[in-house]
This record gives sequence, structure tokens and C-alpha cells, in this order.
Amino acid sequence: MITDVPGVTVGHYTDTEGVTGCTVVVLPENTVGAYALTGAAPGTRETDILRPFTVETEVHAFVLTGGSAFGLACVDGVVAELEERGVGFAFGDARVPLVPAAVIFDLSVGDPRARPTASDAREAMRGAGARVDEGSVGAGTGATVGKWAGPEHRMKGGLGTASLRVGDAVVGALVVCNAGGDVIDDNGDVIAGSRSTDAAPAWGSLTGQATVLACVATNAKLDKARATHIARMAGAGVARAVRPAFTFYDGDVIFCAATGEVECEPTLIGAAAADAVAAALRRGVRAAKGLDGVPGLAG
Repeated sequence: MITDVPGVTVGHYTDTEGVTGCTVVVLPENTVGAYALTGAAPGTRETDILRPFTVETEVHAFVLTGGSAFGLACVDGVVAELEERGVGFAFGDARVPLVPAAVIFDLSVGDPRARPTASDAREAMRGAGARVDEGSVGAGTGATVGKWAGPEHRMKGGLGTASLRVGDAVVGALVVCNAGGDVIDDNGDVIAGSRSTDAAPAWGSLTGQATVLACVATNAKLDKARATHIARMAGAGVARAVRPAFTFYDGDVIFCAATGEVECEPTLIGAAAADAVAAALRRGVRAAKGLDGVPGLAG
């Protein structure tokens, strides 16, 4: 799990009636943050602070959420909770929590007026721990895949996590798969995707409605530039597991967090990150349960 990285905890809010939710990845002190934008239709908050040329290096949490652009408001609850704990980037006597976030579009499943609120995200953070539930939970609650042939043929996506070791370094990933494409195994065979084999592609109807979101965490020592490149390398895991990946209609975002405990060759970290992302993505889809008439592999 991503929580195999020491100090990283995860909490979920899940709404199975509205079919949406959010996931909070809480990070230890002095964590360096970065990201890579690999899709063409993102919905994000506070990602500019992650660019390698900005002065802030520390991030305090990442939030992945459903609810499309509306869902970004839930981040306020995480920021408020961190502020109450005295966590944040120091500006004189003030501390400002830095919490980048990204959303998936899940308004076409369940209640389109349902979206995570600030209080929901705050409760998710308060419940954060080492255990990470997978499947139709948190930000993966309303995730679907295989939408390229039209929403009537889609299947459930979900949230998954995985980790690998590279010497003394741990590399973990948490992935929400809401892809427009199909999810495939290492042989290219479809795990979950469109249930139609002969429907004409309907990509134009999916603008902004498909996304893979990933968080990669490691205890390796990385500066922002190297963490940024590792986020890009981690995108290879999405490309291995989704066909096609990074389309004009997906808003794929990959966050990277480095807690800085051990030395390790960054190329090895990036390669492990890609492997962990692919494994986490497939795990989440395999663990997803059907909701609102959309079938899932877990029943």
C-alpha cells in the first residue's frame, strides 16, 4: 500500500447513494511535492506550487475527489483541519497548509448533485490511517471505465494501491481509475472496459469526463525537479494499464511526494513508481463493486 511509506496515511469519504467520494493522502513533515499533467482535461487546485521553479517545496496532503469542479471545495476541510493541528508552510507567524488536489468527473453516475463537502473531507482526514480500502471507495466510488463506446457500455473503475521496495527505499502508489479507455493486463487483454465490441467510438461526447488520478509516495530523498520527473515516469504505469491513455478527453494527473529519509538512485524510484501505478490501477478496478447499474468486477 502507499502507506508502506513511513508517515503516509490515507482516509476516505464514501457516498454509495450519491455515488461519489474523496480520498485524503496525509503526508509527514518536510515532504517534497511535485506533479505531472499527462491528460488534456484536468480539474485541479494548488498545482502551481508543485512546479519545480516555485519557492515552496513542502506539501502537507493531497486530495483526490469526485464531484468534478464542485468537489474541489472539499479541500477546504483538509486545510482547516491541518491549520488546527498547526501544520502548514510558515509565513511569519502564520502557517498555511498546502494541499494540492485533483478531481474526477462522476456526475453521470448516481446523483449529479452529490459531491464531497469540506466536512466530508475533514472527516476523511481524521480517519486517515495505514489501512487503505480499495475498489468503489473514496474518490473511486463513482469511477467508471471503458466509456469510449458510450456510457451505456461502461464498467466500474475504482481506487487501488500498491507498493514496491528498491533497496531501503519504498515506493507506493494510490490510483483512481476513471478512464475513457479500457483497462488491460500486461498481455494487452481487457480486464474491464467497454461491454460493446462493435460500437463506434464516441470520444467527442466524453470531453472532461474521464481521468486517471495517481499519488506516488516514496521515502527517498528528492528535490522538486527529480520528483517532477518521477511523476512523469510514473505515468508509464497508466499507459501500460489503460488503452488508450492520456487522451484529449482525460484529465490525468500524477502527484509525487518524497519524504526524504533514504538515498536512492532516482531512475530506480521512477521505474518502481511506474510499476506501482500499473499494479494499483488494476487492483482498484478488480476490487470495484457495481453501483447505480454500472457493473463491477467485484460484483
